[in-house]
Amino acid sequence: MEELDFSKVVTEELIQLDLQAATKIEVIEELTNLLFVNGCILDEEAFIKDVMYRENEGVTGLEKGIAIPHGKSDAVLKTSIAIGRTKNPVEWESMDGNPINIIILFAVKNADKTTTHIKLLQKVAVLLADEETIEQFQTLQTKKDFLKLLSKNN
Repeated sequence: MEELDFSKVVTEELIQLDLQAATKIEVIEELTNLLFVNGCILDEEAFIKDVMYRENEGVTGLEKGIAIPHGKSDAVLKTSIAIGRTKNPVEWESMDGNPINIIILFAVKNADKTTTHIKLLQKVAVLLADEETIEQFQTLQTKKDFLKLLSKNN
């Protein structure tokens, strides 16, 4: 399998730095809509259902305000990542018990669910292990800068 490149799964159109959402489900709906309007998923409702099914299986909130919800779904046309940042932290089950304001939503085609899914999670985990990267996620002002930060470590 070819080396995974973030530019193949996340674009400026899939980044929203000022999500209006105030709840976990609203965050997931808003990011799912980005995936839908950009042709990454076929059916918003079916995808949200798959994401929420996964949410019920275990905590996707990490530490330092970051969550990585994901859905493996037949509704996904193209494995993609949508990234959002909320104005105000949102209640979310997380490892440190704190609310979330950066959300990295994985949309994974069922056909890709083994290797691609794991490789994407590994790449994001490496990014999120770096304190400086997390701080930059919190303060970056443009989608272009977000993409640069993702590809810097890729």
